[in-house]
Amino acid sequence: MHQYKIATWNVNSLRVRLPHVLAWLTRVKPDVLALQETKLLDADFPVDAIREAGYEVIFSGQKTYNGVAILSRSKMADIVTDIPDMDDIQRRVLVGVVDGIRLVNLYIPNGESVGSDKYQYKLNWLNKLDSFLKQELKKYSRLIVLGDFNIAPHDIDVYDPKRWQGKVLFSEPERNAFQAMLDVGLHDCFRTLHPAEKIFSWWDYRTYAFSQQLGLRIDHILASDALISHCKKSYIDTEMRKAERPSDHAPVIAEFGF
Repeated sequence: MHQYKIATWNVNSLRVRLPHVLAWLTRVKPDVLALQETKLLDADFPVDAIREAGYEVIFSGQKTYNGVAILSRSKMADIVTDIPDMDDIQRRVLVGVVDGIRLVNLYIPNGESVGSDKYQYKLNWLNKLDSFLKQELKKYSRLIVLGDFNIAPHDIDVYDPKRWQGKVLFSEPERNAFQAMLDVGLHDCFRTLHPAEKIFSWWDYRTYAFSQQLGLRIDHILASDALISHCKKSYIDTEMRKAERPSDHAPVIAEFGF
């Protein structure tokens, strides 16, 4: 059986976190790594360093904010950088086919606060995404949707559900949108394998959140019906949150056996 390792990581600035990424690639050796919040113009992307580490790379970036990339040991094809019918200058989507798997890398908007314009933008964005994923699943049975979703789906994914109730990242419309993604034919790899484990992927830089384990699980890897039965492991590498000048997110990994 061939083990195939797919990971996602919001690095919160690749310019700052490139040494972390390169060291992590050497240690973990994923077949595919999806990055969010690269915060780099395409002209400034560290292509040479990534290739020297043994990975092909595609990316879609902008200055200071957002930005997504996919690193893969194999070449990628059929690349898409925008959700159809969504006129959005923010670089939040990157899609490609690698090793026969359709990968959809997402940096879903944060939403700022419930009731804000940015929150409405997030809900509209999620609605467009839902239509896009339905179309993708019609074309590709082997589909992985991964990234920073900025949604904690269930009470177990939040350190204090009562405190977060009704707030952005955990509001009912956002959680309903996450469930809608599952309803189109996707499965949360981590939660499928660990239905009762309380572990997080993001901790606020403020208030010593990581040391007190005040986190949320908002980074996800979703697999289609055709792939979920092959998912043998899924875990969150919290060690990277302990690094010097870390991202506020930890890598999330899913391992498949074919």
